[in-house]
Amino acid sequence: VQLQASGGGLVQPGGSLRLSCAASKFMLANYAIGWFRQAPGKEREAVAAMSRSGGSTSYVDSVKGRFTISRDNAKNTVYLQMNSLKLEDTAVYYCAARSRYGATVYLQSSAYDYWGQGTLVTVSS
Repeated sequence: VQLQASGGGLVQPGGSLRLSCAASKFMLANYAIGWFRQAPGKEREAVAAMSRSGGSTSYVDSVKGRFTISRDNAKNTVYLQMNSLKLEDTAVYYCAARSRYGATVYLQSSAYDYWGQGTLVTVSS
């Protein structure tokens, strides 16, 4: 089971990035998924999550209206579209997948079983 995150980089405030998380050896369509981030000197925090069915999503307040989580089952990939980026969005972003059964959306890191390696997003002028 592997998750490969990509798409990070350097972007100016107000800019956009789309992060991708490709899965191998398992089908993401059968898993609840989440995006988390960890800024320097801070704890890892949830950013966005999607239920197993894809019918429910949830976002942390600081990114609501700016970030969108989505999943392309055909490509076995999940995305995090990030718009109107702010300096405080700078962090390493991780994708995660939950293999245990559950129909809801999970924003707790302990709910997830598999993690990608992280991709760095730097928002700077």
